[in-house]
Amino acid sequence: MKILVGGSVAIDNVKTPTAEGKGLLGGSASYASLAAAKLASPVHLVGIIGHDFPAEHLDMLEGEGVQLSGLERSDQPSFTWTGEYHENMNDRTTHNVAINVLEHWQVSVPEEHADAPFIVLANMAPLNQLQMLSQCTAAERFVVADTMDLWITVANEELHEVLRKIDLLVINEGEAREFANTNNLVRCGEILQSKGPRYVVVKLGEFGALLFGPDGSFFRCGAWPLREIADPTGAGDTFLGGLTGFLADRRAVNPDFGQLKEAVVAGSILASFTCEDFSTKSLEKAKKDGFLRRLEDFRTLSSW
Repeated sequence: MKILVGGSVAIDNVKTPTAEGKGLLGGSASYASLAAAKLASPVHLVGIIGHDFPAEHLDMLEGEGVQLSGLERSDQPSFTWTGEYHENMNDRTTHNVAINVLEHWQVSVPEEHADAPFIVLANMAPLNQLQMLSQCTAAERFVVADTMDLWITVANEELHEVLRKIDLLVINEGEAREFANTNNLVRCGEILQSKGPRYVVVKLGEFGALLFGPDGSFFRCGAWPLREIADPTGAGDTFLGGLTGFLADRRAVNPDFGQLKEAVVAGSILASFTCEDFSTKSLEKAKKDGFLRRLEDFRTLSSW
């Protein structure tokens, strides 16, 4: 079943306590579309890049099954993020964000992809998320959206409008506390659900994720125990795409809570691959059989 992923496609420069990478593939839609393509097809990416975007990144995405007919090209420079992770690999400093092509971007969904039943609104301005949704035509669809603290602050009204139009919100722990205005994560989930989405996932980084469903249904998923983390950039976006790819593979356009639980675990497992190397390098090498083995091992680790 067709998956449509929209969001940023970026050039990243990342430094960790032990290594550094420049000119890396980054952006929310890059990670999410690649992760979705690991589990389902076809996957169509909607985004925009500049004249300086490395061709090898596009070749890799296409080689992994991500279709790029919805990726616009601009004469401006590409969106670029430069950041540094600190010793614990949870805290990071953003040194530079060059918005460039994203500043005046108007989302355009190719007509032939507008009927996708699975829609991923990866991290981008809520106005762009609304533009994308307004062009989607499937009568039966499942819409997943991510956001960030910036949009909670500067685009709160548009973000609330997005929440009224989606099925699942994925948000990290700090942003959930800020958006819901409470430190209690259970209350966070409930408050965010009251804003519109039927389901809410609160990402907990290395500690997994919380899933909130209708009528008080609740699930907590752990994270795959990694001995070393090379670069956590894009792990949350990988989670987003992996979750959606899992549902699409099972044709679950109207998933029940049990299917959502499995999808959350699948997203968490795929995200663990992303953390094992810089950028998408480890995720690129991940095969479906390796994913399934890790999934089964995680099932054993998590049961008693």
